[in-house]
Amino acid sequence: MSVEALTHDEDTAAETAAASSPQAAATPEAPEVAEPAAAPAASDSAPADAAKPESAEETSAVDSPKPKRGRPKAAASTAKKTRTVELTLTVTGTADGEWQAELKNGAKWVAKGLAVPAAAVSRAAKELHEELSGPIDEVINAAREAQAAKVAQLEAELEAAKAALAELDN
Repeated sequence: MSVEALTHDEDTAAETAAASSPQAAATPEAPEVAEPAAAPAASDSAPADAAKPESAEETSAVDSPKPKRGRPKAAASTAKKTRTVELTLTVTGTADGEWQAELKNGAKWVAKGLAVPAAAVSRAAKELHEELSGPIDEVINAAREAQAAKVAQLEAELEAAKAALAELDN
C-alpha cells in the first residue's frame, strides 16, 4: 500500500464517521492526528478507531458546560415572611394558692401583678399542653391541701372559742 492509499482510506473513514454521527457532523472537526508513515501494517479499522475518540471528546465537551464560578444563587422564595410577635406571659403562684400574671410585649410591660384564680390557671395549662398541666395541677393540689389543713385548724380554734364563750355565759 502506498502513502496515498493510506491517506485516501483515512479521509473516507473520517467522512463515513461524520456522516453516521449527526453530532460529529454538526460540530467543527478537531485537527486530525497524523499517524507515523513508518506503520506499514496499518489496517482499515485503525483509522476508524482513531476517529471515535475524537467524536467522544467533542460530545463530552458539548454535553457538559463549564460550571459557573462562585456560589449558586438560591431560587427566589415564594413564601411570605411573617412578622414574629414576642409575648411573654409569666404566671406565678404561692403556696397559699394565690396566683398572679404578668404580660410583656417585647420590652414593654402590658400588665403586671394581675390576680388570677387557681382554677383559671389550671384550665389554661390543660388547654396549652399536658406537660404543663401536670406540674401546675400538682402545685395547685398542694396549695389546696395546705388550705384545707389551715381551715381545719381554724375550725378547731373556732370550736374552742365557742366553748370558752359558752362557759362564760353560763
